[in-house]
Amino acid sequence: MAIRVYKPTTNARRNMSVNLHAEVTKRSPEKSLLRPLKKSGGRNNQGKITVRGRGGGHKRRYRMIDFRRIKDDMNARVIGIEYDPNRSCHIALLEYEDGTRRYILSPRMLKDGEAVVSSMQAIEPKPGNCMPLKHIPTGLTVHNIEFEPRKGGKICRSAGAGARLSNKEGRWATLVLPSGEIRQVSVECRATIGQLGNTDHQNVKLGKAGRNRWLGRKPKVRGVAKDHACHPLGGGEGRSKGGREPASASGTKSKGGRTRPRGRWTDARILRRRKSKRYGQLKL
Repeated sequence: MAIRVYKPTTNARRNMSVNLHAEVTKRSPEKSLLRPLKKSGGRNNQGKITVRGRGGGHKRRYRMIDFRRIKDDMNARVIGIEYDPNRSCHIALLEYEDGTRRYILSPRMLKDGEAVVSSMQAIEPKPGNCMPLKHIPTGLTVHNIEFEPRKGGKICRSAGAGARLSNKEGRWATLVLPSGEIRQVSVECRATIGQLGNTDHQNVKLGKAGRNRWLGRKPKVRGVAKDHACHPLGGGEGRSKGGREPASASGTKSKGGRTRPRGRWTDARILRRRKSKRYGQLKL
């Protein structure tokens, strides 16, 4: 059992659960791949708060992840699976034949001592191996997918994520993403075989406000409780939101609204938009 549910011995323990991280086999990180991680508290370079509800939290160090996987045609041995405080999925430490060590995102079923390889040619499609989409058989699940060739993986990098390669036609490969979106990317883009591990991450319940503070998340006041000069939903005699849709303090729609900038060159390669749980199919 990867999730431990506590007995309600106290109010804080009630509805609390923790991830046991059963896949993790290595406890201490690789020192050569650690970098300092400075916190901003949600402030920009002018010191103004641009993201509300950020601040505090446990001190972290960044793990240098190899998203590009360009060390080709050289076998790498998995030394161990580690916990990464900066992301939801686990990471795997690889040691190449020349002694170089690098971190990658750890897929499910990857074990210590296994050999993985990255190549521009067709190789065995087993979890952890990386190659261009044109060499990956259709129907397989992939992660860490590139938007542009040689630019590094951008798609499907969180715990349990994986996109299904449904079709390849000409220059384009069609992917079914976890959100339900269907999009095309170049067949020259690389992807890693398999679904990412730590699938139980979504089942964890924090149970108390303190655990949110450990993650660097501060309490936020509801918009309807504010003055009308401070929030679009504030003000009014009594509890009222003015009949408008939920929005942030700056007016950005918070449920079902568009958050992606218009005019991206990749818009033309989206065959079906993702769906919103609140408003159904998004009209973008």
